[in-house]
Amino acid sequence: MNKNTIKFIKLLHLKKFRKEEGMFLVEGEKSIIELSKSDFDIVNIYITREIFEKYREEFRKFDAISEIVTEEDLTKASTLEFNDTGIAIVREKENIEFEIGNELVVMLDEIRDPGNLGTIIRTSDWYGVKKIICSETTAEFYNPKVIAASMGSFTRVNIFYTDLKDYLEKNNNVKVLGALLDGSDAHTFSYPDSGILLMGNESNGIHADLTPYITDKITIPRYGKAESLNVSMATGILLDNWKR
Repeated sequence: MNKNTIKFIKLLHLKKFRKEEGMFLVEGEKSIIELSKSDFDIVNIYITREIFEKYREEFRKFDAISEIVTEEDLTKASTLEFNDTGIAIVREKENIEFEIGNELVVMLDEIRDPGNLGTIIRTSDWYGVKKIICSETTAEFYNPKVIAASMGSFTRVNIFYTDLKDYLEKNNNVKVLGALLDGSDAHTFSYPDSGILLMGNESNGIHADLTPYITDKITIPRYGKAESLNVSMATGILLDNWKR
């Protein structure tokens, strides 16, 4: 890598620059390989010789945009402390609204931690959820920590950022299950065939202006003394109960 390339990649660590350029970074072996199966527009991929040889068939699709580089240069440019696999520069997708059909959709109200968002994306992918609707104050989908925590699932789950109140007003015929402390037992609740699972902020829960749109309140019963559950863990438990 030349100095200008390293400088450009390091600027993409910043949200402001990602927004200006309409590009983001994908790092690590698993996530880069998942790109070969996705519809993302890849600008360039910088990989080590070892990774190229390991996934030669996958990288045939990237031949025109793949460059072999050293681990030293990758680490200089990476958001990771050490990078011995690769970095891809990828174009962001447009924030396009999607319709809700006969399916399970996750809705996130101000989930600010990038690691939590990435884990929720990964967990949603595991349970076959293809769509996540995020409040405008939820962590940025293209944050490198979100992409890393999703472990490649970002390529299969569609994200839409919007004003949740407006969205719920427009889709008032959809069942909305809100995760709240005073809800019905998630283990015995009779789940609908489709609908929205609404998860709230890590500290403050679901905002009061959204509760009128909740058709059913559900809660994960507590058997011990922990004060709370991590929101990504709670999302996984509720998705498992819904699917079960």
